[in-house]
Amino acid sequence: MRRLIPLGVLSAAALALVTGCSPSGAVAPTPARSPAAVRCPGYPTPACTGVPPGTRLEPMELTEPGAYRVTEPGDVLDGVHIAGDLLVAANDVTIKNSQIDGLVINAIGPRTFRYTIMDSTVGPATGCQSLPAVGESKYTALRLHVRNHGDGFRAAGDNIVIRDSFVRLCSNPDDHSDGIQTYGTGRGLVFSHNTVDQRGVKDITAPIFLTDPKIVDAEVTDNLVMGGTYSIQLRNGRGRLVMRGNKLVDGSWVYGPVDSDCKKIDWADNTLVTIDADYRVTSTVGPLKCT
Repeated sequence: MRRLIPLGVLSAAALALVTGCSPSGAVAPTPARSPAAVRCPGYPTPACTGVPPGTRLEPMELTEPGAYRVTEPGDVLDGVHIAGDLLVAANDVTIKNSQIDGLVINAIGPRTFRYTIMDSTVGPATGCQSLPAVGESKYTALRLHVRNHGDGFRAAGDNIVIRDSFVRLCSNPDDHSDGIQTYGTGRGLVFSHNTVDQRGVKDITAPIFLTDPKIVDAEVTDNLVMGGTYSIQLRNGRGRLVMRGNKLVDGSWVYGPVDSDCKKIDWADNTLVTIDADYRVTSTVGPLKCT
């Protein structure tokens, strides 16, 4: 099993590869940027999120039944394959260019731990897991490809940032599938420039389901969403609640497009659209009104 260590204990040669500086202070050659390291030119798709093409993944030996547990603060998991769940039990952990077949969670007993996950794929190649793919608080998620989970992201605390990610949802009987759902969340939720596809999923709630009364200062901007009972739900929160620049695929819902507390929300520039098979917007049908 490879033990991945914090930058502070890397050798000088290894540090040069990570930081771009040689031991003498000279700048090391800049590696080529992968497609997943660049913001998607349109809305996120599987092609520009998740593990970058050509990445060699190293299998990690599970530390406990069905899971790999990170216990060292500042650890970096880069280019690994975890054939189970990832348990983040230390602060300031970074996961990148990796595949996790189960879920990623940082709620270990009564404590949660800060982490960042980027350019990674979360979820099994086949089947459907009911539990949320990524949670629960104090995390940043960038350019993720979330697949074959009933829930995409769980927000159950402060300081959650989710950007530039693609979520394709599934469901099992009696699930309440959601792209992002709040559970007693606190301050500082940012959900920006993500694609959430819930079309064709049977046991569903919504791509955006933010209804907890403990929501404070949530920003939902520039997302492309489709499917759900009511596709966009932002209710019961307080503070600065923003719903701006989002696009909802016309007619993709079951009951209606929106179920939100309109008087509480900074609602602007949201639209109904059509898209093609590659999630490219092909036309604007009209404004998406708050109801």
